[in-house]
Amino acid sequence: MKKETVIKVLVEFCRLLVGATFVFSGLMKAIDPVGGAIKMGEYLSSFGMNHSILLDNILSFNLASIEFTLGICLLLAVYRKLVSICVLLMMCFMTPLTLYLAIFNPVADCGCFGDAIIISNWATFFKNIPLLAASFFIYLYHKRLTTFFSYRAYWFVVLFPYFFCMAFCYENFSHLPIKDFLPYKVGLNIPKLMEIPEDAPQDEYLFVYEKDGVKKEFKIDELPVSQDTTWKYVDSKLIKEGFIPVVSSFELYNKNEKNIADFILSQPRLTFLLIMPKIEEASDLHVERINRIYEYSVESDVKMPFYAVTASAPEAIEEWKSNSGADYPFLTADDVQLKSMIRSNPGMIVLKNGTILAKWHHNDIPEEEKLIEVITKLDSSPINETDGSAPEIIAEKKKAENISWLRIFAGFTLPLLLIWIIDFFRDRHVRKKERLQTVS
Repeated sequence: MKKETVIKVLVEFCRLLVGATFVFSGLMKAIDPVGGAIKMGEYLSSFGMNHSILLDNILSFNLASIEFTLGICLLLAVYRKLVSICVLLMMCFMTPLTLYLAIFNPVADCGCFGDAIIISNWATFFKNIPLLAASFFIYLYHKRLTTFFSYRAYWFVVLFPYFFCMAFCYENFSHLPIKDFLPYKVGLNIPKLMEIPEDAPQDEYLFVYEKDGVKKEFKIDELPVSQDTTWKYVDSKLIKEGFIPVVSSFELYNKNEKNIADFILSQPRLTFLLIMPKIEEASDLHVERINRIYEYSVESDVKMPFYAVTASAPEAIEEWKSNSGADYPFLTADDVQLKSMIRSNPGMIVLKNGTILAKWHHNDIPEEEKLIEVITKLDSSPINETDGSAPEIIAEKKKAENISWLRIFAGFTLPLLLIWIIDFFRDRHVRKKERLQTVS
């Protein structure tokens, strides 16, 4: 095989590898821009930088859109030199950054694929090494990339993916993400998510003991103290992590600081949880809808528990009550737990016997004229006795999700396809015209 052919094959392979990775990474971030903003806040805080919710959201939206756009531009080979430089510069920045994260571990994971795929910081760094090498190879041989559009259409191929991804981010920001990557998924039972099987693997440790100035490591079944008490315990090391349930803990505290989570999860009636991780940052756009649900829950023939849950201080709770006219009781919980339950502040979760029957962004809380119909439907949804799941709700949500993905795919590909067709025939016309001029 000729050298030029080998280079051509390699550069096209690198284009597909890097381009697809950038598209996937940007898309996963765009699905959950609120989670991306939380991760941005963690990054900025770990480096001692001041930041705000607005800045975190702007960075989240733009990082997702820029990654997605660069990936599409690379796959379609538009502005080949400029795009290859941008991709290389991004990888030159991200690779040392992920090395720093792997060594010093300021954040638990880099969030490169959002919450869709969580990998360790070291795995992220090792992933970036071949991507960096591929990006450099693309830069060296960018002229050999096969393009699908003429230069006249390049501007559209760049701008359309960026603004499309920004709009997709906003859709997932203004409502709940199209795909829920959080542990608390609609249709699942929280107590079941917390269960640990009897035969589940346990954490394995090495225990460090010292005797006569000599340190030695022992497994749990090899501890020397049972036979020789002169050994002194020094330290322990986790060498293998055991089974981790989907939900490791679920705690809700009342005003007396008593954990009433088990009581709430065992309620046979519909139970409404208004989730507000930080009341100071909660939107008050739909307090009337929230108050109406609370009024319905206490006035209906079958009383339905309603609680607001927050991680904020009592002063913030009182201020919310004063501003919103809220009469519902408040519980407190860990901020991280609440953010992992729903991507909305405030957001509402509907439970029954610990099964999540619905999750609503505050923009999607049912209005008064639809409230009774929605609640009646939720209350009549069958629940599987074996695993506590709600199969009909899961199936309905899956169907709606598939329709949404089809709509998004068509909304993105059809305009690009239309521009490609127009560009193709226009380019043919220009070439034909140039040939005629040459002949004449």
